[in-house]
Amino acid sequence: MVSIPRLREYLSNDEDFRRYAYEVYANMREEQPIYPIMHKNGSRSWLITRHEDVLAVLKDPRFTKNYLRVADDEYISQLTEVDRFMTNNLLALDPPDHTRLRALVQKAFSPRLIRAMRPRIQAITDSLLDAVQDQGRMELIADYAFPLPIQVIAELLGIPTEDKEKFRHWSGIVIRPHRTKESRLADVPELQAFLAYLADISEQRREDPREDLLSALVQAEEAADRLSEIELYSMLMLLIVAGHETTVNLIGNGVVTLIQYPEQLALLRANPSLIGAAIEELLRYDSPVESSTDRFALEDVTIGGQHIACGDHVLVIIASANRDRASFGEKADDLDIMRAENPHVAFGHGIHYCLGAALARMEGAIAIGSLLERAPNVRLALPMEELRIRPSVSDLLRGYREIPICWD
Repeated sequence: MVSIPRLREYLSNDEDFRRYAYEVYANMREEQPIYPIMHKNGSRSWLITRHEDVLAVLKDPRFTKNYLRVADDEYISQLTEVDRFMTNNLLALDPPDHTRLRALVQKAFSPRLIRAMRPRIQAITDSLLDAVQDQGRMELIADYAFPLPIQVIAELLGIPTEDKEKFRHWSGIVIRPHRTKESRLADVPELQAFLAYLADISEQRREDPREDLLSALVQAEEAADRLSEIELYSMLMLLIVAGHETTVNLIGNGVVTLIQYPEQLALLRANPSLIGAAIEELLRYDSPVESSTDRFALEDVTIGGQHIACGDHVLVIIASANRDRASFGEKADDLDIMRAENPHVAFGHGIHYCLGAALARMEGAIAIGSLLERAPNVRLALPMEELRIRPSVSDLLRGYREIPICWD
Protein backbone atom coordinates (compact mmCIF):
# COMPACT_ATOMS: atom_id res chain seq x y z
CA MET A 1 0.00 0.00 0.00
CA VAL A 2 1.17 3.54 -0.77
CA SER A 3 1.45 5.66 2.38
CA ILE A 4 0.14 9.17 2.88
CA PRO A 5 3.61 10.79 2.86
CA ARG A 6 3.74 9.93 -0.85
CA LEU A 7 1.14 12.66 -1.31
CA ARG A 8 4.01 15.11 -1.19
CA GLU A 9 4.79 13.79 -4.65
CA TYR A 10 1.21 14.30 -5.83
CA LEU A 11 2.03 16.97 -8.36
CA SER A 12 4.85 14.90 -9.88
CA ASN A 13 2.41 12.68 -11.80
CA ASP A 14 4.09 9.57 -10.48
CA GLU A 15 2.32 6.68 -12.25
CA ASP A 16 2.86 4.28 -9.35
CA PHE A 17 1.11 6.71 -7.03
CA ARG A 18 -1.82 7.12 -9.38
CA ARG A 19 -2.18 3.37 -9.72
CA TYR A 20 -2.69 3.11 -5.95
CA ALA A 21 -4.35 6.49 -5.53
CA TYR A 22 -7.65 5.16 -4.20
CA GLU A 23 -5.86 3.46 -1.31
CA VAL A 24 -4.01 6.67 -0.50
CA TYR A 25 -7.21 8.71 -0.66
CA ALA A 26 -8.90 6.29 1.74
CA ASN A 27 -6.06 6.83 4.21
CA MET A 28 -6.26 10.58 3.74
CA ARG A 29 -9.99 10.71 4.41
CA GLU A 30 -9.37 8.90 7.70
CA GLU A 31 -6.17 10.59 8.87
CA GLN A 32 -5.86 14.01 7.23
CA PRO A 33 -8.80 14.73 4.91
CA ILE A 34 -7.65 18.27 4.11
CA TYR A 35 -4.03 17.73 3.22
CA PRO A 36 -1.43 20.54 2.91
CA ILE A 37 1.36 20.63 0.33
CA MET A 38 4.04 23.28 0.70
CA HIS A 39 5.73 24.36 -2.52
CA LYS A 40 9.31 25.51 -3.00
CA ASN A 41 8.19 29.09 -3.67
CA GLY A 42 6.47 29.23 -0.27
CA SER A 43 2.92 28.90 -1.55
CA ARG A 44 0.54 26.28 -0.19
CA SER A 45 -1.99 23.88 -1.68
CA TRP A 46 -4.77 21.99 0.07
CA LEU A 47 -6.09 18.67 -1.20
CA ILE A 48 -9.76 18.19 -0.24
CA THR A 49 -10.72 14.50 -0.14
CA ARG A 50 -14.01 13.99 1.73
CA HIS A 51 -17.29 14.13 -0.19
CA GLU A 52 -18.88 16.55 2.27
CA ASP A 53 -15.92 18.96 2.14
CA VAL A 54 -15.66 18.71 -1.64
CA LEU A 55 -19.31 19.77 -1.98
CA ALA A 56 -18.69 22.65 0.42
CA VAL A 57 -15.76 23.98 -1.60
CA LEU A 58 -17.43 23.52 -5.00
CA LYS A 59 -20.40 25.71 -4.04
CA ASP A 60 -18.53 28.31 -1.92
CA PRO A 61 -18.08 31.66 -3.74
CA ARG A 62 -15.16 32.48 -1.41
CA PHE A 63 -13.05 30.18 -3.62
CA THR A 64 -12.27 31.78 -6.96
CA LYS A 65 -11.54 30.02 -10.23
CA ASN A 66 -9.85 33.15 -11.57
CA TYR A 67 -6.23 33.22 -10.39
CA LEU A 68 -5.89 36.85 -11.47
CA ARG A 69 -8.04 37.81 -8.46
CA VAL A 70 -5.26 36.69 -6.09
CA ALA A 71 -2.19 37.17 -8.32
CA ASP A 72 0.23 40.08 -7.90
CA ASP A 73 0.68 42.86 -10.46
CA GLU A 74 4.01 41.48 -11.67
CA TYR A 75 2.45 38.14 -12.59
CA ILE A 76 -0.45 39.79 -14.39
CA SER A 77 1.88 42.07 -16.36
CA GLN A 78 3.74 39.03 -17.73
CA LEU A 79 0.68 37.27 -19.15
CA THR A 80 0.95 36.48 -22.85
CA GLU A 81 -1.73 36.03 -25.49
CA VAL A 82 -1.34 32.27 -25.09
CA ASP A 83 -1.88 32.58 -21.32
CA ARG A 84 -5.10 34.47 -21.87
CA PHE A 85 -6.15 32.00 -24.57
CA MET A 86 -5.83 29.19 -22.03
CA THR A 87 -7.79 30.89 -19.25
CA ASN A 88 -10.63 33.00 -20.68
CA ASN A 89 -13.22 30.23 -20.49
CA LEU A 90 -15.86 28.77 -18.19
CA LEU A 91 -13.39 26.69 -16.16
CA ALA A 92 -11.27 29.65 -15.13
CA LEU A 93 -13.77 32.44 -14.47
CA ASP A 94 -16.25 33.54 -11.79
CA PRO A 95 -19.56 35.39 -12.08
CA PRO A 96 -20.43 37.68 -13.74
CA ASP A 97 -18.04 36.67 -16.57
CA HIS A 98 -18.76 32.97 -16.04
CA THR A 99 -22.51 33.61 -16.05
CA ARG A 100 -22.30 35.61 -19.29
CA LEU A 101 -20.18 33.03 -21.12
CA ARG A 102 -22.25 30.09 -19.92
CA ALA A 103 -25.44 31.75 -21.14
CA LEU A 104 -23.93 32.05 -24.61
CA VAL A 105 -23.28 28.34 -25.02
CA GLN A 106 -25.69 26.44 -22.78
CA LYS A 107 -28.52 26.58 -25.33
CA ALA A 108 -26.53 24.20 -27.53
CA PHE A 109 -26.49 21.67 -24.68
CA SER A 110 -30.19 21.73 -23.80
CA PRO A 111 -31.77 18.33 -23.04
CA ARG A 112 -33.94 18.59 -26.18
CA LEU A 113 -31.00 19.20 -28.50
CA ILE A 114 -28.91 16.48 -26.84
CA ARG A 115 -31.74 13.96 -27.28
CA ALA A 116 -31.95 14.92 -30.93
CA MET A 117 -28.29 13.94 -31.36
CA ARG A 118 -28.88 10.31 -30.31
CA PRO A 119 -29.39 8.86 -33.82
CA ARG A 120 -26.20 10.51 -35.08
CA ILE A 121 -24.17 9.33 -32.08
CA GLN A 122 -25.49 5.79 -32.59
CA ALA A 123 -24.60 5.94 -36.30
CA ILE A 124 -21.01 7.03 -35.55
CA THR A 125 -20.74 4.29 -32.92
CA ASP A 126 -22.01 1.63 -35.32
CA SER A 127 -19.58 2.68 -38.04
CA LEU A 128 -16.63 2.44 -35.64
CA LEU A 129 -17.69 -1.02 -34.50
CA ASP A 130 -18.33 -2.15 -38.09
CA ALA A 131 -14.70 -1.39 -38.86
CA VAL A 132 -13.32 -3.71 -36.18
CA GLN A 133 -15.96 -6.28 -35.28
CA ASP A 134 -14.72 -9.05 -37.58
CA GLN A 135 -11.14 -8.54 -36.38
CA GLY A 136 -12.10 -9.62 -32.86
CA ARG A 137 -9.85 -6.98 -31.33
CA MET A 138 -9.12 -3.26 -31.20
CA GLU A 139 -7.25 -0.67 -29.23
CA LEU A 140 -10.19 0.79 -27.33
CA ILE A 141 -8.86 4.34 -27.02
CA ALA A 142 -7.54 4.96 -30.54
CA ASP A 143 -10.17 2.94 -32.42
CA TYR A 144 -13.29 3.80 -30.43
CA ALA A 145 -13.21 5.92 -27.28
CA PHE A 146 -11.39 8.82 -28.95
CA PRO A 147 -12.93 9.00 -32.45
CA LEU A 148 -16.53 8.86 -31.19
CA PRO A 149 -16.62 11.99 -28.97
CA ILE A 150 -14.18 13.98 -31.11
CA GLN A 151 -16.41 13.48 -34.15
CA VAL A 152 -19.51 14.38 -32.13
CA ILE A 153 -18.04 17.62 -30.76
CA ALA A 154 -16.57 18.50 -34.17
CA GLU A 155 -19.96 18.11 -35.83
CA LEU A 156 -21.67 20.03 -33.02
CA LEU A 157 -19.24 22.92 -33.38
CA GLY A 158 -19.12 22.71 -37.16
CA ILE A 159 -15.37 22.19 -37.55
CA PRO A 160 -13.86 19.70 -40.01
CA THR A 161 -13.83 16.16 -38.64
CA GLU A 162 -10.86 15.40 -40.87
CA ASP A 163 -8.83 17.61 -38.51
CA LYS A 164 -9.52 15.29 -35.57
CA GLU A 165 -5.89 14.15 -35.35
CA LYS A 166 -4.84 17.79 -35.03
CA PHE A 167 -7.36 18.21 -32.22
CA ARG A 168 -6.03 15.14 -30.46
CA HIS A 169 -2.47 16.45 -30.72
CA TRP A 170 -3.37 19.92 -29.50
CA SER A 171 -5.57 18.53 -26.76
CA GLY A 172 -2.64 16.47 -25.53
CA ILE A 173 -0.55 19.66 -25.43
CA VAL A 174 -3.23 21.50 -23.44
CA ILE A 175 -3.52 18.80 -20.75
CA ARG A 176 0.16 17.83 -20.68
CA PRO A 177 1.71 18.36 -17.22
CA HIS A 178 4.55 20.84 -16.82
CA ARG A 179 6.99 20.68 -13.93
CA THR A 180 9.40 23.33 -15.18
CA LYS A 181 9.12 26.72 -16.82
CA GLU A 182 11.21 25.39 -19.70
CA SER A 183 8.78 22.56 -20.48
CA ARG A 184 5.86 24.98 -20.44
CA LEU A 185 7.63 27.38 -22.81
CA ALA A 186 8.46 24.49 -25.14
CA ASP A 187 4.73 23.99 -25.78
CA VAL A 188 4.02 27.64 -26.61
CA PRO A 189 4.55 27.23 -30.40
CA GLU A 190 2.01 24.38 -30.49
CA LEU A 191 -0.50 26.41 -28.50
CA GLN A 192 0.05 29.34 -30.85
CA ALA A 193 -0.68 27.01 -33.76
CA PHE A 194 -3.92 25.90 -32.05
CA LEU A 195 -4.86 29.55 -31.49
CA ALA A 196 -4.12 30.37 -35.14
CA TYR A 197 -6.28 27.45 -36.31
CA LEU A 198 -9.22 28.63 -34.19
CA ALA A 199 -8.78 32.20 -35.39
CA ASP A 200 -8.78 31.05 -39.02
CA ILE A 201 -11.88 28.88 -38.76
CA SER A 202 -13.71 31.57 -36.78
CA GLU A 203 -12.98 34.05 -39.55
CA GLN A 204 -14.42 31.58 -42.06
CA ARG A 205 -17.68 31.51 -40.08
CA ARG A 206 -17.83 35.29 -39.93
CA GLU A 207 -17.74 35.34 -43.71
CA ASP A 208 -19.90 32.25 -44.24
CA PRO A 209 -22.19 31.50 -41.22
CA ARG A 210 -23.72 28.02 -40.97
CA GLU A 211 -26.14 26.15 -38.74
CA ASP A 212 -23.56 25.16 -36.13
CA LEU A 213 -22.35 26.17 -32.68
CA LEU A 214 -19.22 27.86 -34.00
CA SER A 215 -21.30 30.24 -36.13
CA ALA A 216 -23.58 30.90 -33.16
CA LEU A 217 -20.62 31.74 -30.96
CA VAL A 218 -19.08 34.01 -33.59
CA GLN A 219 -22.38 35.87 -33.83
CA ALA A 220 -23.19 35.52 -30.13
CA GLU A 221 -24.89 38.43 -28.52
CA GLU A 222 -26.69 38.15 -25.21
CA ALA A 223 -27.93 41.38 -23.65
CA ALA A 224 -25.69 43.29 -26.11
CA ASP A 225 -22.63 41.54 -24.69
CA ARG A 226 -20.59 39.72 -27.32
CA LEU A 227 -17.70 37.35 -26.84
CA SER A 228 -14.38 39.06 -27.22
CA GLU A 229 -11.94 37.51 -29.69
CA ILE A 230 -9.79 35.86 -27.00
CA GLU A 231 -12.93 34.66 -25.15
CA LEU A 232 -14.17 33.08 -28.37
CA TYR A 233 -10.92 31.22 -29.00
CA SER A 234 -10.60 30.14 -25.39
CA MET A 235 -14.19 28.89 -25.37
CA LEU A 236 -13.62 26.89 -28.56
CA MET A 237 -10.46 25.39 -27.07
CA LEU A 238 -12.38 24.35 -23.95
CA LEU A 239 -15.26 22.82 -25.93
CA ILE A 240 -12.88 20.84 -28.15
CA VAL A 241 -10.69 19.59 -25.30
CA ALA A 242 -13.29 19.07 -22.57
CA GLY A 243 -15.83 17.94 -25.14
CA HIS A 244 -13.94 14.74 -25.79
CA GLU A 245 -11.17 14.10 -23.23
CA THR A 246 -13.51 13.27 -20.34
CA THR A 247 -15.74 11.09 -22.53
CA VAL A 248 -12.69 9.17 -23.77
CA ASN A 249 -11.92 8.36 -20.14
CA LEU A 250 -15.53 7.52 -19.31
CA ILE A 251 -15.62 4.93 -22.09
CA GLY A 252 -12.13 3.57 -21.44
CA ASN A 253 -12.33 3.46 -17.65
CA GLY A 254 -15.87 2.13 -17.83
CA VAL A 255 -15.03 -0.83 -20.07
CA VAL A 256 -11.95 -1.73 -18.00
CA THR A 257 -13.99 -1.56 -14.80
CA LEU A 258 -16.77 -3.78 -16.13
CA ILE A 259 -14.21 -6.36 -17.28
CA GLN A 260 -12.81 -6.38 -13.75
CA TYR A 261 -16.32 -7.05 -12.37
CA PRO A 262 -17.64 -9.94 -14.49
CA GLU A 263 -20.78 -10.41 -12.39
CA GLN A 264 -21.72 -6.76 -12.93
CA LEU A 265 -20.90 -7.09 -16.62
CA ALA A 266 -23.16 -10.14 -16.86
CA LEU A 267 -25.94 -8.29 -15.03
CA LEU A 268 -25.73 -5.41 -17.51
CA ARG A 269 -25.68 -7.76 -20.50
CA ALA A 270 -28.81 -9.48 -19.20
CA ASN A 271 -30.52 -6.15 -18.46
CA PRO A 272 -29.48 -3.52 -21.06
CA SER A 273 -32.02 -1.12 -19.58
CA LEU A 274 -29.63 -0.69 -16.63
CA ILE A 275 -27.14 1.17 -18.82
CA GLY A 276 -28.16 4.57 -17.42
CA ALA A 277 -27.58 3.50 -13.82
CA ALA A 278 -24.41 1.69 -14.88
CA ILE A 279 -22.98 4.88 -16.40
CA GLU A 280 -23.62 6.76 -13.14
CA GLU A 281 -21.85 4.04 -11.17
CA LEU A 282 -18.93 3.92 -13.59
CA LEU A 283 -18.61 7.69 -13.31
CA ARG A 284 -18.45 7.30 -9.56
CA TYR A 285 -16.23 4.24 -9.34
CA ASP A 286 -13.38 5.41 -11.59
CA SER A 287 -14.07 9.04 -12.39
CA PRO A 288 -12.85 10.39 -15.74
CA VAL A 289 -11.80 13.54 -13.89
CA GLU A 290 -9.56 12.91 -10.89
CA SER A 291 -9.53 16.43 -9.48
CA SER A 292 -11.17 19.76 -10.14
CA THR A 293 -9.42 22.64 -11.82
CA ASP A 294 -7.70 25.14 -9.54
CA ARG A 295 -9.44 27.27 -6.95
CA PHE A 296 -7.99 29.95 -4.69
CA ALA A 297 -9.26 31.31 -1.38
CA LEU A 298 -10.37 34.94 -1.68
CA GLU A 299 -10.37 35.27 2.11
CA ASP A 300 -9.61 33.15 5.15
CA VAL A 301 -11.98 30.17 5.09
CA THR A 302 -12.60 27.21 7.40
CA ILE A 303 -13.53 23.94 5.69
CA GLY A 304 -13.98 20.72 7.64
CA GLY A 305 -12.38 22.34 10.67
CA GLN A 306 -9.25 23.35 8.74
CA HIS A 307 -8.23 27.01 8.38
CA ILE A 308 -7.36 27.92 4.78
CA ALA A 309 -5.65 31.27 4.33
CA CYS A 310 -6.50 33.92 1.77
CA GLY A 311 -4.62 33.20 -1.46
CA ASP A 312 -4.09 29.49 -0.77
CA HIS A 313 -4.54 27.07 -3.66
CA VAL A 314 -7.27 24.44 -3.22
CA LEU A 315 -7.71 21.25 -5.22
CA VAL A 316 -10.79 19.09 -4.65
CA ILE A 317 -10.13 15.40 -5.33
CA ILE A 318 -13.23 14.17 -7.15
CA ALA A 319 -11.96 10.59 -7.36
CA SER A 320 -11.60 10.50 -3.58
CA ALA A 321 -14.97 12.11 -2.86
CA ASN A 322 -16.67 9.51 -5.04
CA ARG A 323 -15.27 6.66 -2.91
CA ASP A 324 -16.11 8.23 0.47
CA ARG A 325 -17.83 5.64 2.67
CA ALA A 326 -19.54 8.41 4.64
CA SER A 327 -21.60 9.19 1.53
CA PHE A 328 -21.61 5.92 -0.41
CA GLY A 329 -21.65 3.28 2.32
CA GLU A 330 -19.29 0.51 3.40
CA LYS A 331 -19.12 -0.85 -0.16
CA ALA A 332 -17.99 2.43 -1.69
CA ASP A 333 -14.94 0.65 -3.16
CA ASP A 334 -17.12 -1.92 -4.95
CA LEU A 335 -18.89 -1.51 -8.28
CA ASP A 336 -22.67 -1.81 -7.98
CA ILE A 337 -24.68 -0.81 -11.05
CA MET A 338 -27.84 -1.25 -8.95
CA ARG A 339 -26.69 1.38 -6.42
CA ALA A 340 -29.78 3.23 -5.21
CA GLU A 341 -28.22 6.47 -3.98
CA ASN A 342 -25.39 7.87 -6.10
CA PRO A 343 -24.64 11.55 -5.41
CA HIS A 344 -21.27 11.44 -7.19
CA VAL A 345 -19.44 14.60 -8.20
CA ALA A 346 -17.85 13.29 -11.41
CA PHE A 347 -19.25 16.31 -13.26
CA GLY A 348 -18.60 18.75 -10.45
CA HIS A 349 -21.22 20.67 -8.48
CA GLY A 350 -22.62 24.18 -8.26
CA ILE A 351 -22.30 26.88 -10.91
CA HIS A 352 -19.37 25.11 -12.59
CA TYR A 353 -21.26 21.83 -13.05
CA CYS A 354 -20.16 20.36 -16.38
CA LEU A 355 -22.06 21.94 -19.26
CA GLY A 356 -21.73 18.81 -21.38
CA ALA A 357 -22.72 16.26 -18.71
CA ALA A 358 -25.85 15.10 -20.53
CA LEU A 359 -23.94 14.69 -23.80
CA ALA A 360 -21.15 12.73 -22.09
CA ARG A 361 -23.69 10.45 -20.39
CA MET A 362 -25.40 9.74 -23.72
CA GLU A 363 -22.13 9.08 -25.53
CA GLY A 364 -20.93 6.79 -22.73
CA ALA A 365 -24.20 4.85 -22.62
CA ILE A 366 -24.34 4.36 -26.39
CA ALA A 367 -20.65 3.49 -26.70
CA ILE A 368 -20.49 0.99 -23.83
CA GLY A 369 -23.93 -0.48 -24.46
CA SER A 370 -23.23 -1.02 -28.16
CA LEU A 371 -19.81 -2.55 -27.50
CA LEU A 372 -21.24 -5.06 -25.01
CA GLU A 373 -23.99 -5.98 -27.45
CA ARG A 374 -21.71 -6.52 -30.44
CA ALA A 375 -18.53 -7.84 -28.80
CA PRO A 376 -19.35 -11.08 -26.91
CA ASN A 377 -16.93 -11.98 -24.12
CA VAL A 378 -15.04 -8.71 -24.44
CA ARG A 379 -11.84 -8.85 -22.37
CA LEU A 380 -8.46 -7.19 -21.99
CA ALA A 381 -5.83 -8.38 -24.44
CA LEU A 382 -3.07 -7.97 -21.86
CA PRO A 383 -2.80 -8.22 -18.05
CA MET A 384 -4.51 -5.43 -16.12
CA GLU A 385 -1.25 -4.42 -14.43
CA GLU A 386 0.29 -3.63 -17.82
CA LEU A 387 -2.22 -0.87 -18.59
CA ARG A 388 -0.52 2.51 -18.29
CA ILE A 389 -2.26 5.51 -16.79
CA ARG A 390 -2.05 8.65 -18.89
CA PRO A 391 -0.52 11.72 -17.18
CA SER A 392 -2.38 15.03 -17.33
CA VAL A 393 -1.91 18.54 -16.08
CA SER A 394 -2.07 18.67 -12.25
CA ASP A 395 -3.54 15.15 -12.37
CA LEU A 396 -6.79 16.66 -13.62
CA LEU A 397 -7.89 13.70 -15.75
CA ARG A 398 -7.80 9.99 -15.00
CA GLY A 399 -7.59 7.52 -17.86
CA TYR A 400 -5.41 5.02 -19.71
CA ARG A 401 -2.95 5.58 -22.53
CA GLU A 402 -4.01 2.45 -24.41
CA ILE A 403 -6.51 -0.36 -23.75
CA PRO A 404 -6.11 -3.36 -26.09
CA ILE A 405 -9.27 -5.51 -25.97
CA CYS A 406 -10.46 -8.61 -27.79
CA TRP A 407 -13.60 -10.72 -28.10
CA ASP A 408 -14.77 -13.99 -29.65
